[in-house]
Amino acid sequence: MRSWRKMFVVRTAAMSVIGTLAFGSAAAATAYHNAISQIDVQDLDGLVTEVVEPKDPSDPFKDEPVNLLLMGTDIRDGSNADIGGVVDGMRSDTTMLVHISADRQWMEIVSLPRDTFVDIPSCKLPDGSQSQPYRDKFNASFTVGSGGTDLKHAAACTINTVNAITGVTVTNHAVVKMNGVIDVVDAIGGVKMCLPEALHGDPRSARIDLPAGENRLDGKTAIQFLRVRKGTGMGLEMGSDLTRIERQQAFINATFRQILSAETLADPTKTFRLINAALGSLSADPAIANPGSVAGLAWSLREIEKRNIIMTKIPVYDTTENGVSGLGWGPEAAETFARVAADEPPEEVVLDEPEPSASPSGSGATEEGSGETGGESDGAAEGDAGTEGDAGDGATEDDTADGGTAEGGTGDKPAKPKPSPSPEVLLEGVCA
Repeated sequence: MRSWRKMFVVRTAAMSVIGTLAFGSAAAATAYHNAISQIDVQDLDGLVTEVVEPKDPSDPFKDEPVNLLLMGTDIRDGSNADIGGVVDGMRSDTTMLVHISADRQWMEIVSLPRDTFVDIPSCKLPDGSQSQPYRDKFNASFTVGSGGTDLKHAAACTINTVNAITGVTVTNHAVVKMNGVIDVVDAIGGVKMCLPEALHGDPRSARIDLPAGENRLDGKTAIQFLRVRKGTGMGLEMGSDLTRIERQQAFINATFRQILSAETLADPTKTFRLINAALGSLSADPAIANPGSVAGLAWSLREIEKRNIIMTKIPVYDTTENGVSGLGWGPEAAETFARVAADEPPEEVVLDEPEPSASPSGSGATEEGSGETGGESDGAAEGDAGTEGDAGDGATEDDTADGGTAEGGTGDKPAKPKPSPSPEVLLEGVCA
């Protein structure tokens, strides 16, 4: 019998996983927070002898891939102005396409560089009119759609642009503000990062100074780490949005690892702080803002291996259009998006191979395999035997003398050993 308290902690923690990728934001509605705060929780663990275990939340997106577009914005309203200064209008700061595979075994996060020249389609504006299609940098789609102030239309125009330029259909979206990052990071007690060198930001753009080695970033430091573009250390000398994307991906990866660690999940206080801080930190479509839907989706990801959370950068090159410097996408970008649209995993994903089924016959070979097909296998094994290191060399006399197989194999050829997965390569700044 599982404890009600334990089940609640694990499931509410699972709900935060999706949004953690959006700079640590949880995709759930503020209304859900209000409802939770009014509930009188009665823990009956140990008092009731026969307790019906609560059902696992169902995934409304089951067997379907999810393409979640996460848009960070530097809108300077309220406390956001204290973080980045007072600036009129709103702009897209960081945009990431999160692809969750239909089988829930892997996830890929593709960063979309803001300075890439793209064709922005016609978008509906807040006053009911339509903008004209034109070519500009990618983050301009957020600005033109907003009409200067409307977050909903800004998100819609960005989604239209992503659909048009990638061929991937965005199924869901969420917009994250800067102050949401601070609350969530502080709720989990900061994010631990291991920096390969000291990092010093240019005070004119971001106030941050971190030594080399292990650092625990609190909320205010984390937002500066995500925003900084100029200074020294970890590519800041380049003043490039591309090196900033690398640092952002490292931070997201580190945050995700910490959410999944016992450090967070084993501490109910941290878990509830995280949920409460995250619930009001974003604007999202109805499906993502629905706590039941998100709980089911997050719960379906509970067994995903951390190594199968893949961070992908779009290959780019420097270019100039109409006298303005920017970026163009390399030809590999089309291949990446075609693969995402087809729900095909990147090469880095390591999936468990299904166990071979037991053969009905004692010899391990099927009737068909002992005939013509089996003859081909014999020939292949014979040819392989002369090649150093091939499977033929590793076969023992007992393996092949009577047509039997090695454990798990089929036909006359011994089963190839399953290759050991290569060591995980961590992003620079992520602690092992």
